[in-house]
Amino acid sequence: MPRTLAPFPGMAVAADPRERAVVEAAPKQLLIGGRWLDGSKGATFPVEDPSTGETIAEVADAKPDDALAALAAADDAQAEWREHPPRERGEILRRAYEVMMDRLDDLALLMTLEMGKPVAESKAEVSYAAEFFRWFAEQAVRIDGRFQVAPNGQGRLLVMKQPVGPCYLITPWNFPAAMATRKIGPAVAAGCTMVLKPASLTPLSALAVAKILEEVGLPGGVLNVITSSSSSEVSMPIIGDFRLRKLSFTGSTEVGRKLVEQSAQQLLRVSMELGGNAPFLVFEDADLDAAVEGALIAKMRNIGEACTAANRLYAADSIAQEFAERLAERMGSMKVGRGTDDDVQVGPLIDEDQRSKVEELVQDALQRGAKALCGAERRSGPGYFYAPTVLTDVPDDARLLKEEIFGPVAPVRGFSSEDGAVAQANDTEFGLVAYLYTGDLGRAFRVMERLEYGMVGLNQGMVSNPAAPFGGIKHSGFGREGGYEGIQEYLETKYCAITP
Repeated sequence: MPRTLAPFPGMAVAADPRERAVVEAAPKQLLIGGRWLDGSKGATFPVEDPSTGETIAEVADAKPDDALAALAAADDAQAEWREHPPRERGEILRRAYEVMMDRLDDLALLMTLEMGKPVAESKAEVSYAAEFFRWFAEQAVRIDGRFQVAPNGQGRLLVMKQPVGPCYLITPWNFPAAMATRKIGPAVAAGCTMVLKPASLTPLSALAVAKILEEVGLPGGVLNVITSSSSSEVSMPIIGDFRLRKLSFTGSTEVGRKLVEQSAQQLLRVSMELGGNAPFLVFEDADLDAAVEGALIAKMRNIGEACTAANRLYAADSIAQEFAERLAERMGSMKVGRGTDDDVQVGPLIDEDQRSKVEELVQDALQRGAKALCGAERRSGPGYFYAPTVLTDVPDDARLLKEEIFGPVAPVRGFSSEDGAVAQANDTEFGLVAYLYTGDLGRAFRVMERLEYGMVGLNQGMVSNPAAPFGGIKHSGFGREGGYEGIQEYLETKYCAITP
């Protein structure tokens, strides 16, 4: 059994006045048709600080009637919103970007309190989230089509882009602001109304973003927000309603499959950003210092709770041991603690279920012969902390090579050839992102082309960028968010045949 470490300083600190003020200022009701409401049944559910296990807020618990009311509000607002001037749609997003940046510190603290990541990482996420509003503010006025003479010269072809219509947006708990703005931004820019359902574990950040959009002039009914302790209970009636035209989901592949099945009844436009099993390849000609730094980013960003996190690290046999030892030295020295402390680098996992899953995967690998260079143990006391872990000698049958870890665990394996590295990297049902480090330009292009992934990071440990199309292939989903491609997910193509 894993050893339990002693509590570390500041682990169970009562919320200070600023923390209380930030939580109290965040909305906790449903937003439906421009009104903040308690919900039809008046029920609530708790939001927990994962670093202490204590409840920090009670949020309205939506029921099916509330879900349909939110969809009705979106449907009612759609006709007017689609005619809203594109420039003004963009200006609303631009103003929201500016307010988010002005309130960066408060939004970051709120995120840390409900999700656990260190404040420095929360600030980075708020900035990243706001950038989606700035990017799509610029795309709102760049929606175009085309006009051309028919090839036979007998007519004209007019192609126009129009908003899809009411959308249902389901976001996860690990990036509670950015996953909301990455969907809201293009929907607003395209002229779509929407119902947003944030994760029940981290609803406060999304509600705070919705409040900002309301403040900067987004008309009532364009964005509706329902928080619920049961995602399936509120999602099924919305997805089954003929008024809905698009579903966008970020979350696990297992849930994504179920939602795709449900969406088939209404033949909805669907975007799915699902699970990952990212490989991180380090070739013998790589800059090892840069590779270790990149691995830290790819593995430890967001405490490892990211679909883009490096799940399997492969290094050339000649450098694999040195790479693993240097990575273990860095990860083992990272300070674990409550994310509100300035010097903390690793916060808690989101809940006990997630920590237990990480622990189970590590123990499975150890029992099959893997060795721990650091970590492999949970922290005692309140909160859901797990020590950063590096494993070597990981056998082929270890579960963590196939299952998404979603925690601060880095299994390192060797490879003997370029072909072998690519084969191991592609040996998964997932295809979201892959990383590779090499100093050989020819190899870089060969490997990038052969990797079966929607995104590749070359000599860098993070690929997320609002100006780039984010998304995967295979069981990691379909559709793209961000970049020029992101707004197309919210637009329909209409062709008009014209006789002059």
